[in-house]
Amino acid sequence: MEHSGELQPLRREGKIMAVEGIIIALIVGAIAGWLAGKIVRGVGFGLIGNIVVGIVGAFIANWLLAGVNLAPGAGPIVGSIIYATIGAVILLVIIGLIKRA
Repeated sequence: MEHSGELQPLRREGKIMAVEGIIIALIVGAIAGWLAGKIVRGVGFGLIGNIVVGIVGAFIANWLLAGVNLAPGAGPIVGSIIYATIGAVILLVIIGLIKRA
């Protein structure tokens, strides 16, 4: 088996996800979670907590803002961070409201 020097995609259940995609998702999630923590509560949640909040926030924003077709225009990674941060802020506000009740 020869190695071409390029990162090889991971195969799982018939789907292919490149290692780069996983790394970018983790970085975007961490940044978005950290930003949302600063906006909503003023503190972060640690690396793992920020990643989880950011990735869940990205799903929320994608679901809520799908019809809006909002394009930040700053590039795909910066746009992803903005979307994930919006979703993460929404998530943290909802969690805060549930904890208060």
